[in-house]
Amino acid sequence: MLYDHIDLRVSDLERARKLYDPLMTAMGFTRFDTDGRNINYHLPSPDRAQPFFGLMEQAGHRGDASRVAFRSETREDVDRLAAIARDAGARAFEGPENYENAAWYYAAFFEDADGNKLEICYRE
Repeated sequence: MLYDHIDLRVSDLERARKLYDPLMTAMGFTRFDTDGRNINYHLPSPDRAQPFFGLMEQAGHRGDASRVAFRSETREDVDRLAAIARDAGARAFEGPENYENAAWYYAAFFEDADGNKLEICYRE
């Protein structure tokens, strides 16, 4: 079963978009819609049944220990996307590197401006 959508809370949508716009675009979510308080990133297909990733503005939101991990097709893709995230202001950056005790798991970990935890990973 695939996911249908993710609604991630952020305290300031415009601030959050400085990271998410370039990162989501680089991952292929090139179509988006927004109403000024929310944004949904979609794959380029006009099919409304496609999964999407959304940000919802919620005053006072702070990230917690939850993590959203994006799966990459190659180690090079992890490196490329991690560089985009770092350049776009991601915080608390770790990696990219092989995960502890799992040489087959390569990942970069970081946080957005609200402390929402994100990851880009590749499994060999």
